[in-house]
Amino acid sequence: MPYYQYRFSFGSGLTPVIKNLIIIMGAVFLIERLIDGFIIYYFALVPILVWKEYFLWQLVTYIFLHGGITHLLFNLLGLWMFGGELENYWGSKKFLRYFFFCGIGAGICTVVFTPDLYQRIPVVGASGAIYGILLAFAWLFPNRPIMLLFFPVPIPAKYMVIIYGLIELFASIEGSGGGIAHVTHLGGLVFGLFYVAYPVIRQKIRREYYRRKWSQKGPGDKNYFS
Repeated sequence: MPYYQYRFSFGSGLTPVIKNLIIIMGAVFLIERLIDGFIIYYFALVPILVWKEYFLWQLVTYIFLHGGITHLLFNLLGLWMFGGELENYWGSKKFLRYFFFCGIGAGICTVVFTPDLYQRIPVVGASGAIYGILLAFAWLFPNRPIMLLFFPVPIPAKYMVIIYGLIELFASIEGSGGGIAHVTHLGGLVFGLFYVAYPVIRQKIRREYYRRKWSQKGPGDKNYFS
């Protein structure tokens, strides 16, 4: 197995989108501490408010709110560790689209699949988007060794995502516990998988379509060479 050495640095080592997201989330967290009630009610994700009051903006704004300093720091750490390489690989615009695609998708899953579970309990955090980033990282760099906190040896990124996905799947079946919105995490994984897999699936469908189309034609067909 090849050995990968990482060099992490702050400041210039941060990619543009990652740096801006960190600044925005940090600033929003400070504002949230000052006017917590107003911010949480209007901008955290509460499925009942999305369904009945049409607070659709919450599908975006909840991403930038966090329940505490530990919650914020863990999400920023994951964003920094895995998102930077994705941004370098995809470019800033595509990475930002993907970030919001997974974050909003995770919010949609929360609203659709748990409309009654969170009657007035707000869902906050970028975890859904971060899980989508983990999925894309494992898709693009499947054999990259990752050291997990609860595992003594590095494991390939693809297995890390499988483990995380199974944990969130079983946890979501059991219900949300410990203040963790497992459906939101799982939604980020699902939307991330759709985003990265769709071009591959579309290409295979297109190839199969043209293969069948040309196999049905013969030299006698006037459109054979068209």
